[in-house]
Amino acid sequence: MTTLSQNPVAVTGTPEAPRRRRSPLAGRPRWWLYVVLAVGLVVMIMPFVWMLLGSFKTDAEIRQNPTQFLPSDPTLDNYTTLFGRLDFATFFFNSIVVAVFVTLGNIVFSSMVGYALAKLEFRGKKLLFALVLATLMVPGVVTFVPLFVLTANLGLVNSYPGLILPFLITPVGVFLMRQFISGLPDELLEAARIDGAGEWRIFLRVVMPLCGPAVATLTILTFLGSWNNFLWPLVVATTEDMYTLPVALALYSVGQNAARYGLMMAGAVVVVVPVLAIFVILQRYFVQGIALTGIK
Repeated sequence: MTTLSQNPVAVTGTPEAPRRRRSPLAGRPRWWLYVVLAVGLVVMIMPFVWMLLGSFKTDAEIRQNPTQFLPSDPTLDNYTTLFGRLDFATFFFNSIVVAVFVTLGNIVFSSMVGYALAKLEFRGKKLLFALVLATLMVPGVVTFVPLFVLTANLGLVNSYPGLILPFLITPVGVFLMRQFISGLPDELLEAARIDGAGEWRIFLRVVMPLCGPAVATLTILTFLGSWNNFLWPLVVATTEDMYTLPVALALYSVGQNAARYGLMMAGAVVVVVPVLAIFVILQRYFVQGIALTGIK
């Protein structure tokens, strides 16, 4: 007569792993989360909706109390004044020129400096990167007066170079590109060097094609900052033919007795549209660039 083994493992086999307890909220619809997100969305877009609707109102309707959310008698007079009576084409052209050249300059020069700080070895590399980080913590107002004095001494006041050159490269752009390029595999660069490629060719043919998300992020941030820049063009541009859109709208939207709010809102809509279009086109790459570069 055989006897069973006293070892419980031999009879029952390997004991089962303890089952994980499911959260009581697992599988339930988180309706409260959607409510919070919906409320946040409404709060965020409400000023833009009010701006858009206000651009179709008269100044008297905007000032009336109590105010109405929807325009009672929509009108295009604000846009007619903006495009017809004001020299809007010149202001728009100036803004486009400044924003495009500043953006292109940041893409080129910030990428070059970021590549050098990320993948090249040279004396003073850590010190240079520390200076870049330190510059990020310096408010722009601190360097505003010295920068204007330098621009004036160079004879660049009231000119496109005076509006563009001080912002061709920014610490934020250098930091962004350096962080992204640091994550690229060194094996790709070493393979290119073995094949006889120089640093310029590696930068142009290997590194830059892989920096799409970072370049898209830098494009949006730089274009937005340059397009909305008000203080520097206000000081450097001394004649009307050099005014950018924010300066022109701020100066020409004020009448003899009160501000022309309808004209200001119409101008704000026109200023927002190009930036919104660029963000919609590059939003996928923008999200990837923010995630991959570690910016919080």
